[in-house]
Amino acid sequence: MKQQKRQAAIVRRAAGSKALLTRLGPLIGLIFVWGLFAMVVGGSFINWPNQRLILLQSTVVATAAIGATLIIISGGIDLSVGSSIAFGTMLIALILKFELTETLPDGGEQVVWSALETMPILWPIVALIGGILGGAVIGLSIGAMVIGHLGRVAALLIGGFTVLWTWSVITPFGAVVAGIIAAAVLWVLSDRFLKRVELSPFIVTLGMWGALRGAAKGLGDNQPIYPDQSWLTDLMQTSDSGIGSVMAPGVWIMIALAIVIACMLRYVRFGRHIFAIGSNEETARLCGVNVERTKLALYSVAIACTGLAALMQFSFLTGQGDPVTAEGYELKVIAAVVIGGASLSGGEGSILGTIAGVLIMFVVDNGCTQLGLDNWVQEIVTGAIIVAAVGLDRLRHRRMV
Repeated sequence: MKQQKRQAAIVRRAAGSKALLTRLGPLIGLIFVWGLFAMVVGGSFINWPNQRLILLQSTVVATAAIGATLIIISGGIDLSVGSSIAFGTMLIALILKFELTETLPDGGEQVVWSALETMPILWPIVALIGGILGGAVIGLSIGAMVIGHLGRVAALLIGGFTVLWTWSVITPFGAVVAGIIAAAVLWVLSDRFLKRVELSPFIVTLGMWGALRGAAKGLGDNQPIYPDQSWLTDLMQTSDSGIGSVMAPGVWIMIALAIVIACMLRYVRFGRHIFAIGSNEETARLCGVNVERTKLALYSVAIACTGLAALMQFSFLTGQGDPVTAEGYELKVIAAVVIGGASLSGGEGSILGTIAGVLIMFVVDNGCTQLGLDNWVQEIVTGAIIVAAVGLDRLRHRRMV
């Protein structure tokens, strides 16, 4: 009996050590990669200005990857990250540029009221909230389509387009009423005849990848939007005093977001439900988890993080909305989450691992640049790291089985 207890204790300690090694694996990998470049490159790599540059360059991808971690843990995937960031920068720029004009007798226009000039401190807050809420609405739409409410999303979209089409034809009030009526009728019809049509996250986000990129271009008529400068532009710049002199405010915001989401995953019921859905959706449902509601919430929170990343990108671009920015970011984000130890089959992942995965990629980029290596070398190294991370994940699962 004592021998059996001793063996059970040994097995538990071994399992605990393996789990700890799995969680700390990405962090160990980051330390190894950083140490390698520190030895090869030397002082120009390890000095604080260069470390601050690495953190600054990784902030946008890290902020979006924090949200993507929730989706991948749940067993989903998001291919619309880059397009969502581009759409968010355009939306923020459009809000900051809001102004009222009047037509002059010669046919020209004159600005009679500018939101940013009238409220230079408050209006950027409105733009900030608008960017995050825009991401949350996009996430809610994606989540609704994933759980089968395709008809409802289509009804809302058609209602919105109805408002836009009729805005210049009838009165603004009439356009809003027409849009509400169109959305309500289609909503009822979809619930009556279409029922639920569940779509995979891959297909939904692939469609949103194209739709959001097109919407971003449409907001600016295929041109960037250049609003006047505001304090939002300074989020990705260091200051002369305070905590901004250590790192840019945007980096601090990313760190705070990472801590909040990590605590949510570990200590809040909603976070545990995300892991349960990713491990086995049907088992989670039988255990009382409201799978549909949880998916709606997690996609809203995740894409809201992408909306915050759009704000960082807007500031990184020195205060402009760019419809073609962040191309390929969806692959960087997914790669960071996978390198960080998350499983694409769901049920595993951590915010600490994701941040380590992001930093590994940007440390490699920075180190290769300082060594004078071409971009294609950096891309090969990053690709090899991704394949190695996925291979290790598969080997670990095989041993567990």
